[in-house]
Amino acid sequence: MAIETKPWDVTEHLQDEASIAAYIEAVLEDGDPSLVAAAIGDVARAHGMAQIAAETGRSRESLYRALSEKGNPQLDTLMGVLKAIGLRLSVRPADA
Repeated sequence: MAIETKPWDVTEHLQDEASIAAYIEAVLEDGDPSLVAAAIGDVARAHGMAQIAAETGRSRESLYRALSEKGNPQLDTLMGVLKAIGLRLSVRPADA
């Protein structure tokens, strides 16, 4: 008997502020900039990319491109998307 699987979509699990913040923080700890952009893209998709595009004044297509694993978004794009999804970037000492 074959095992039946279904695709896993992280956006289904990003429905509250706590899970979103934990996801972004875990990716930030990894330190891979491309994964950070992709994770912020995941959160934007969970919120609805059309809504995020409208709030940031950017096109959906440009956001999908910038927030992909191969994208290289500018800081103002990241900050705009984070603001639109209700998050802000903060910094703390590495040894905290």
